[in-house]
Amino acid sequence: MSETDGTEYRPTGRTVPTRSRDRARYDRELVHAILDAEYVCHLGFVRDGAPVVLPTLYGRVGERLYLHGSTGSRPLRAAGDDPGLPVCVTVTHVDGLVLARSAFHHSINYRSVVVHGTARQVTDEAECRAALDALVDHVVPGRSADSRPASAKELAATAVIRLDLEEVSAKIRTGGPNDDPEDLALPYWSGVLPVARTYGAPEPADDLAPGIPVPEYLSAR
Repeated sequence: MSETDGTEYRPTGRTVPTRSRDRARYDRELVHAILDAEYVCHLGFVRDGAPVVLPTLYGRVGERLYLHGSTGSRPLRAAGDDPGLPVCVTVTHVDGLVLARSAFHHSINYRSVVVHGTARQVTDEAECRAALDALVDHVVPGRSADSRPASAKELAATAVIRLDLEEVSAKIRTGGPNDDPEDLALPYWSGVLPVARTYGAPEPADDLAPGIPVPEYLSAR
């Protein structure tokens, strides 16, 4: 955190990029907004001396990220050991394809967050249940209250890890292509092709009981 007003995360050697430093951001509200707009992250760690990166769902509660998986998962078990599991979590939104006149200057417009830290396993049942609710609601807001909570058996088979948001940075690219001046007269289209997530119409399960309506939180997406 900033030593002044707490509105920014403190840059570190791992959160200051070596390229395009002008795109780096440490604003807390911006980081939260990027994290809250996505629900798939990539969890990186070292296993048996080799790097491993796994895609998974996450949820944010204040200054913590929660991730979950099977209790048989090796990285989640390692997070239960002292002092925890060193990890790197990344989240990325693609907002547009940037098409330049030269192949070299093609790019994407994006918003991303990188979190470094030590993941620890959640052992308190109340926190575990709250974290799982947060994960469900992060993907579909309102869904946790509209589904059966995890049973004791299901909870025992689920491992939840938390990662504090302390060593964090965001990186953003916006705008059009950066063509070289000598390429501006070339007869190739250049510009940005916007990219956005869309949701289709909800498809009921084959065994759904008759008369159960589509929840408003789904039809409104």
